[in-house]
Amino acid sequence: MRALVAFDKFKDSMGAADACRTAADAIRGSCEGCEVDAAPLTDGGEGFARILTEARGGQIRVSEVTGPRFGRVSAEWGMVALGTLENELRDWLGVAGEGLLAVVEMAQASGLQGLASDLRDPWRTTTRGTGEIIREAAAAGASAILLGIGGSATNDMGLGALEALGLEFSGPGGDARDVVPADWGRIDRLAGKVVALPPIRIACDVSNSLLGPDGAAAVYGPQKGLRAEDIPRMQSEMARVARLMCGFAGRRFDLVEEPSSGAAGGIGFGLRVATDARYVPGFELVSRWLRLEPRVRAADVVITGEGRFDLSSLRGKGPGSLCRWAAEAGKPAWVFAGQVAAELMDARRREAMPRLRLVPITPRGMALDQALARGPELLAAAVREAFSAWAK
Repeated sequence: MRALVAFDKFKDSMGAADACRTAADAIRGSCEGCEVDAAPLTDGGEGFARILTEARGGQIRVSEVTGPRFGRVSAEWGMVALGTLENELRDWLGVAGEGLLAVVEMAQASGLQGLASDLRDPWRTTTRGTGEIIREAAAAGASAILLGIGGSATNDMGLGALEALGLEFSGPGGDARDVVPADWGRIDRLAGKVVALPPIRIACDVSNSLLGPDGAAAVYGPQKGLRAEDIPRMQSEMARVARLMCGFAGRRFDLVEEPSSGAAGGIGFGLRVATDARYVPGFELVSRWLRLEPRVRAADVVITGEGRFDLSSLRGKGPGSLCRWAAEAGKPAWVFAGQVAAELMDARRREAMPRLRLVPITPRGMALDQALARGPELLAAAVREAFSAWAK
């Protein structure tokens, strides 16, 4: 029997690669002779650079850069030979057939991961470190840059990154440096020139526009520490600074309405305006990069999961897409998750996927902090129990 094990991260408990290793070990110990094909998933956030780089035999690099609150952090990024990508994938990305592709993960330099809750404040956080990695990748000879923008701690529209790349800001009080949204009131002019960069592709599945009720501040700001009463002021400042950016770069202001411009605090918007970066669908990129569909067809059973599996998981996210592909291929799919939404446990919701099995790994009544701390142990136990019963 062949099992495809493809987990996304269990947020605040274990990364995708750790979850895959845990489940694979449990399967091998419970089902003698079972062959395991492990494929850690990523949504563009934590693990994006390492998962994609290692999947194509690339090199992981580490840079010391500016963190989200201006402290120094060590950030991983990758270099992958473009020749290791299929022609179809290179054409889809719109990149050259030779040279090196830098794989950059915004969460490494500008992410919520590792940022204490009392420091989470999008008025004060910066994307500068992400810009520093992009600049270093270009200087290292990258022919193109692939940027994953999940897990950000910022809402600065990428101005911090653009400052690291050469943009300058000033106002009535003179030049402004290390600009964060709390400082935007001091800015009324942009100057400078972004350094020469190769083509940038931004992996993103979020479709929110930059402004409005579905925009960056309203939807994602509270997750990053933005108070509800501050959302209108943040939106007003974003609109004003976005006009400055578009005027400086000679771009139309309606870029603020473009799908994905509100992802990750608007860094995509800033890079689109200043560097003509382009979005690519995140999970489609990952599925092509990891060759997931043929691996589903080659498996006898698909094992997947994440921290919480709910209706949104079935709407284009990695684990949900794997379940759909498994159903289309006539293969059973098992989802192991910290929590499974009650509406999905209802049999009526599962009629379209009769071979889908949902397994919550957290015992009833267990406190969340305890479940997070014991995530690997709980996942291993649930997988062992399921496979031991199946092997009989």
